[in-house]
Amino acid sequence: MKRFYFILMCMGAMLLTGVMQAQEERRTPRAGRGAERNRQPEENNSGLPELTVRAQNLNQQLTREIGNARWMRIIYRQLDMLNEKNAPLYYPVTPVNGMMNLFTTVFRLAGDGKLPIYQYIDGYEIFDEAHKANFKDVLDRFEILYETAPGNTQSRFVINESDVPSGEVKSFYVKEAWYFDQNNSVYDVKILALCPIVTRSMDIGDQTTPMFWVPYEEIRPYVLNSYIMTSNLNNAKTFTVDDYFRRRMFEGEIIKTENLLNLPLQAYTDSVKVEQERIESELVAFEKALWFQPDSTQLTAVDRKAAKKAAKKSNVKKEKNTSDNKKDKKSTSSPKAAPKAEKSAPTRSVRRGR
Repeated sequence: MKRFYFILMCMGAMLLTGVMQAQEERRTPRAGRGAERNRQPEENNSGLPELTVRAQNLNQQLTREIGNARWMRIIYRQLDMLNEKNAPLYYPVTPVNGMMNLFTTVFRLAGDGKLPIYQYIDGYEIFDEAHKANFKDVLDRFEILYETAPGNTQSRFVINESDVPSGEVKSFYVKEAWYFDQNNSVYDVKILALCPIVTRSMDIGDQTTPMFWVPYEEIRPYVLNSYIMTSNLNNAKTFTVDDYFRRRMFEGEIIKTENLLNLPLQAYTDSVKVEQERIESELVAFEKALWFQPDSTQLTAVDRKAAKKAAKKSNVKKEKNTSDNKKDKKSTSSPKAAPKAEKSAPTRSVRRGR
């Protein structure tokens, strides 16, 4: 009997706990599929949203493969952020109303571990696991103050807005590829990587130090919807940072082209300005040589024939107009005067002789 009562008590306790769990499930509302779909991406302390799956897919669609290009030329440019055309990438220096410049965006993403950065090696850029840069080493090398806080997987760096060297990054290195894809008949330019450069005033003058390399395809998903003001006359933010690079709205001087000896322009020429203009003209000449250009002599001959025909037509019209005008004048002139009476012939007087 005791066992029987014990079994009944256990069964009653199990039923009671089940009823209580069911009541609690009814009280707590569940998020439906629509709520999961409309849920906004969570933001971390840096203020940058998490990268969604849709953004990742869009970035893959925008990625252009240039490995099969039959012609390619790698160009290195230096962008002066104080230049008026490049100022949209530099201002605001301090984040205002959720807006931040290009370097602050890259710096925050790298600090959160969302953006891979690679070591700056003079003359070479290697984007692999062996040459990834440690963000802590970058902070120590440039003497940037920070604090560490525990994160989900690893320690997180806490950096105040005033300690971010956004104002000191006054220039960028841009690595781009000019290429011709014969399969698609496309001649275009692709931005490959960016490198921020820190400029600090020293006793011996300004000292510039490159920080790290970042592949542009890793930055693009985060700046694809970052709208910026590109004109002093039009304050509407109609272009994004990606539009700024894709449409080549920036202005930068060529400092190097990829060559067999891996030399910058200053190493093999006395006049850097002349060499820069020569390279720019070569890029334009190559594009013109790709497409069929009609013979200029034939064009001039055709133009002359057309001009002669047009001149003849105009002359004929003028003659016709003049003849018509004469006829009109004759028809509208005053009526003719009555003819004068003819004079009678003089008569000879005959006198009778005596």
